[in-house]
Amino acid sequence: MAKPAKTTQQLLQAAADEFNEQGFQGTDTNKIAQRAGFSPQTFYRHFPNKTAVFVAVYEAWESQERQGLEKLVSKGGTPIRVADAIVRQHRDYRIFRRSLRLLAVENDAVRCARTLSRQRQVKAILTALSLPASMKHDISIRLLQIERLADGLVEGEFKDLGVSDKRVKEEIAGLLPFNVQDQL
Repeated sequence: MAKPAKTTQQLLQAAADEFNEQGFQGTDTNKIAQRAGFSPQTFYRHFPNKTAVFVAVYEAWESQERQGLEKLVSKGGTPIRVADAIVRQHRDYRIFRRSLRLLAVENDAVRCARTLSRQRQVKAILTALSLPASMKHDISIRLLQIERLADGLVEGEFKDLGVSDKRVKEEIAGLLPFNVQDQL
């Protein structure tokens, strides 16, 4: 018999795959359980509903993105390499992120999870860069700009407008919070 933590991880991975292939609306808890190799009842022993597992997948995505970026920055990654990593992460989770944007408008639990995620990101950046708390609003604005640019790039919006991927990545690189230190 699988241990509860291992079962939860398997369900989370199955949910991440389903959400990223089918979107939130295109999947259900039975598909998630089956993909993980479990019965539907097993899903409900670990998550109360589809929204709860979506939020858990989002939190795992956030953690994965943050760890990858922290590692890249600590190894001296250039702003353009960091921008590339952000875009790659958004591209790898394009359909999931599309569902996230929609659900954040329609679902209070998802909106709250996204808000908490962004607050954690801002706090981590302020701490990592030893920036004053007064920079919170500037960092928040930059994060939203970066997020929207990366999503627009992977969704093909800039291509439709004739703007090159390189140009968008340069813009993202210029917005990266560690560039704030140069402006203080």
